[in-house]
Amino acid sequence: MSKKAHELSTEDDELISRVFDVLKTRINANPYGWDGSFAQEIHSLSAGLRAMAATHHLDVSLTMDDIGWHFLNFGHPTHVEETELGLRELGLVEVAAMFHEAYQLVQPHLSEIRCPGGDYYAVMERSGAMKRIDELTDRARVAIGEQCIYRHWAAYARKHPERVFAA
Repeated sequence: MSKKAHELSTEDDELISRVFDVLKTRINANPYGWDGSFAQEIHSLSAGLRAMAATHHLDVSLTMDDIGWHFLNFGHPTHVEETELGLRELGLVEVAAMFHEAYQLVQPHLSEIRCPGGDYYAVMERSGAMKRIDELTDRARVAIGEQCIYRHWAAYARKHPERVFAA
């Protein structure tokens, strides 16, 4: 890795850390909650900061699980809407379309999957959607890149600091 590439990575890491510091002071709602309070709370943030708050957990989901599994934890309709809007705000329009399609595949089955004893993989296989979820996951990971959504945060924050760090 060249020195310039390493410096860029360090700059990105510092910028991302700054974003997380701001988010920690501005958000109190539980992102795992199914009451819509997380989406309601982030709705008051600046456009860029709101996009970052909404997409943070998708990055984690794509790293640890798949794009469909994300909705088991963060599937409240307003949270889903904020995440899709956030992807679009960050310029990840193709990923937003994949995210939207994945939600359309999973949403009709959420109540069955989330009930005690629900089995995400079995339900999605039975519905015939698991293959497509896997394809969307792979495509989203490629579109986002190895450096994940956070590098897109850094690029956005450099281009539009007023949309991220505005009071």
